Amino acid sequence: MNQTKTQFKNIENFLALDLGDLPEGRCEYVDGELVELMPEGEENDWIANYLFYLLVQANITQPKLIRPGRCEVEVPGTPQTRFPDLVILTEEHPGLTKRRLTITHTMPAPRLVVEVISPGKKNRERDTVDKRQQYAERGIPEYWLIDPENQSITVLKVVDEQYTEHGIFRGDDRIDSPTFGLLQLTAAQILNAGN
Repeated sequence: MNQTKTQFKNIENFLALDLGDLPEGRCEYVDGELVELMPEGEENDWIANYLFYLLVQANITQPKLIRPGRCEVEVPGTPQTRFPDLVILTEEHPGLTKRRLTITHTMPAPRLVVEVISPGKKNRERDTVDKRQQYAERGIPEYWLIDPENQSITVLKVVDEQYTEHGIFRGDDRIDSPTFGLLQLTAAQILNAGN
């Protein structure tokens, strides 16, 4: 990750910027500076995009509320912003994010965030520990961890600002979502990403 030279007095100054004033690419806000995110690996990007397609096909919500990879979420802790691999917005979000697709702490939490775990110990810890804590404290009701290495999908639900395990799904297990119910999607469909 490369740090950009842009510095901000506080997160409010950063969040007040319009899209045209932001650097290109995705950057997380970390203690007054922007830290450029590395591009996603091909497998992670494809799984997130294929999941978008499957969720649209499942007709669980309006397609415009399902956002793969480009929705910024303000979270407690460090960094103070994250870009989940996929986000499902609430009905209120489109009206609140017209200027910039950023969900701030003053807005309702998204309904669901999904992370595809990247290879490597540091990446796994970031997704399963750091982001898990931040998303729970932000009050995001549901968090999916898609794990290509272990061929599993863990569905977590928030209880008292902490995630509890709702289920781990593998193979032909149908995904059971606390928010969306028993879906017609299996773990294998998502993990095999269209193969």
